Amino acid sequence: MRIAVNTGGGDAPGLNAVIRAVVHAAESRGWNVYGVNEGYNGFLRPGGVHPLTTEMVRGITALGGTILGTVNTGSPFDFPRNGERVDISDEIVNKFYENKFDAFVAIGGDGSFRIAKQFMDKGLPMVCVPKTIDNDVNATHVTFGFQTAVNTATDALDKLHSHAESHRRIMCVEVMGRYCGWIALHSGVAATADIILLPEIPFDLDIVAKAAERRYKTGRNFAIAVVAEGAHPKDGEMTMLLDKQELGREQRLGGIAEKVAAMIAAKTGRETRSLTLGHLLRGGHPTAYDRALALQYGAAAVRAIEQRAFGTMVSYDPPDMVFRPVSEGIDQTKYVPLDGELIQCARDMGICLGD
Repeated sequence: MRIAVNTGGGDAPGLNAVIRAVVHAAESRGWNVYGVNEGYNGFLRPGGVHPLTTEMVRGITALGGTILGTVNTGSPFDFPRNGERVDISDEIVNKFYENKFDAFVAIGGDGSFRIAKQFMDKGLPMVCVPKTIDNDVNATHVTFGFQTAVNTATDALDKLHSHAESHRRIMCVEVMGRYCGWIALHSGVAATADIILLPEIPFDLDIVAKAAERRYKTGRNFAIAVVAEGAHPKDGEMTMLLDKQELGREQRLGGIAEKVAAMIAAKTGRETRSLTLGHLLRGGHPTAYDRALALQYGAAAVRAIEQRAFGTMVSYDPPDMVFRPVSEGIDQTKYVPLDGELIQCARDMGICLGD
């Protein structure tokens, strides 16, 4: 068997561990693995497709990022070329067969899954591995990279406590997560934040301001608010940052913490600052949990190929890795359940969720 593997979408701690597991699991079966650089772009460039041996992946389990590189723009089905957007998917399919590949492991989030599903519909034998720090891919218990991002955010919030207390400030900290509040909720609870604002719970600014002011009235002269980038007020929209036009993308989420900080300051008169952790959450060494999880995902992907379970995604259904139709991973988004234990815990702890 000749297996191609790529990484797509935003980077996440644990990607290299998946690659390493795919290579080792394949070699144990006498199969060969080839890396495709920068999503599917490697098929279009000299040297963009290359062998991966156990020697080449030695020591990469603990490394952040991805040795294959990644992209989150320019789908082969809507590719920018010569000032136009064209479908080059047939070129990718032809390159796949020219390289005499038997299977393809695509590691990515929901966007990468949608591209992979289109290739599956063209007949490519593919298996998907879910990846995102946002933990918003449906049909799997948790994605690798999420726990590392939560740890990074929690560490930053811990440090901000001493700063906020020293200056008697309200700190509004924005974290990634797109349209879901998994990172904000888990890091906020872990770091004992006073306010956590999630996309799943539109917030009332008066309630948020009163929660911040209550801290001062009880003698705690500072407050920490964790704000998911997709959080938004009741009857309001998510905040978008105008971005330079790049490959057809003009806007992206961001800037809500700055807005919330300004509104809290206006209502309370307290000194308020905002901070955006942003891409910091994507970097660094994966935690032991994410390393072990990523290795399991990668090894399971090779077992899926062995069983010819093409058209599937590897899904973590504790304690097992199972194979589910990739459509289950993209048909809906995995939002934070409002009746979940951690939401209830936050409310019991007196954390303001904005409602």
